[in-house]
Amino acid sequence: MYLGYDIKGGVKYAKVCSSRREGDKIISSQKSLGRVLDEKRGIFRNRERGIFTYDVTTDTYGKADPSFVPKAARKNAKEKLILDFGDSYFLDAFIRKNGLEPCIKALGYGNPDTVTSMVQYYVLCNLANCHAGDWWDGNYARILYPDANLSSQRISDMLIYIGDEGVYRDFFREYTKLLARKEEGTNILIDSTGLPNSIHFPLTAISNHNGKIRAEMRLIYVLQQETDLPLFMRCCPGNVVDVTTLTKTILELKANGIKTKFAILDAGYLTKENIEELYENGIPFLSRLKANSLIYKNALKEHLPTLEAKENLVSYNSRYAYIKRLDCDMGEGHRAYVYLCRDLAMKSIENSKLFDKAERSGMKADDVFEAMSEHGIFMLISSRPIEKEKVLGTYYTRQQIEQVFDICKNYTNMLPLRVQTEETLRGHLMLSFIAAVIVKMLQKQILGTPYSPIDVFTNLRNHKCKVFEDFLLTPESVKKANDIYKLMGLKVPHQIPIDKETL
Repeated sequence: MYLGYDIKGGVKYAKVCSSRREGDKIISSQKSLGRVLDEKRGIFRNRERGIFTYDVTTDTYGKADPSFVPKAARKNAKEKLILDFGDSYFLDAFIRKNGLEPCIKALGYGNPDTVTSMVQYYVLCNLANCHAGDWWDGNYARILYPDANLSSQRISDMLIYIGDEGVYRDFFREYTKLLARKEEGTNILIDSTGLPNSIHFPLTAISNHNGKIRAEMRLIYVLQQETDLPLFMRCCPGNVVDVTTLTKTILELKANGIKTKFAILDAGYLTKENIEELYENGIPFLSRLKANSLIYKNALKEHLPTLEAKENLVSYNSRYAYIKRLDCDMGEGHRAYVYLCRDLAMKSIENSKLFDKAERSGMKADDVFEAMSEHGIFMLISSRPIEKEKVLGTYYTRQQIEQVFDICKNYTNMLPLRVQTEETLRGHLMLSFIAAVIVKMLQKQILGTPYSPIDVFTNLRNHKCKVFEDFLLTPESVKKANDIYKLMGLKVPHQIPIDKETL
């Protein structure tokens, strides 16, 4: 066998030629490979296979290396002379300034421009991945990452690659260098959220979570308390209950080099088995107690009458609460501390709702009094003593993980899930995780300014650039864009040289 070539309309096409002898006759045959994209590397394209490689010596087909990017001209398209500039220019500088570039490179994909372009796309555009090429075509990202290949097939290939378990480990090994620097360990917050989907793979299962029944998978995030940044993630089938995931998550953190110093947990994780595991592994914890637990009921019965005393009143974030700390025997020689709390603002809100209901339904005064007795009441439990004045502030850092889930679902393209396999899902979740880290970092750095992350990128997207043959010019930016650049210490150059090959 050998390769033959034809030129049609100035385009080179390849074919596999072979011949064999049958008696006195020589029978020749040909098989078309399609258009030649890179003759030296044996890369071709046709309708049946898309872009592929072919080795004539072994008669085998394969995938083109990710670094290969076909320079295909767009049909009936004029070259864009004005591009969106400010958002991608800012984001590229932000990633490098905050030490995230080595983490993204640790993903190790053969075409790093594709990965970095898609990280930007997940931050800047809440659209399906099939639109990524259109975004890149009209954005300065085209100049920053000229070798990106954002065709649907190549994006899918990239997601499969970075969704590999080995790649996950490489990323988190590099990423934890950025955050978990303390040898003695780090404080963490753990929670999970459901990702509804109808994809047919093992992670999809029918879940009954807080009374909501739906097909979903569970995504578990771990946050670092000191920085409020996502630290780790893992996923499991939707029908796996939260209580069974705590120990495995902490063990996986440890396997990835992250030592848990203190864990702040949702009440859903607090079971006898999990508590025993935490004590055995020497991990202090703080959690809310469920109202149906025996500890909760006993503490309420014995100590509620003496809760509202002067010595128990504390302030937190412009609010006031009564807090009483109680010693608690957890068995097996383990001590804990229960914090019986009454939030006065919440008590007032619940009282108002009760009074409206009582007036409409004609409740008796005795019933109203009974209902009021537990308004604003909740309990926390900790394996180590915490000052009453600090316990609420410590526990309410849990709100940060809810904010991160909100960022993931509404700003970093996590939902809806538009993937077909578990492999591409894992890659998608990795890009969403990196995007969430970026947005959360930005959110922290612009705290106290008039801007939100959406404000930042919307205003900067309006700062365009003009593309010339071998350079681009940046016009004057408006005040809002100028203020945002200054917040990050960025000075936009008037002129930026570019390689003609990138156009």
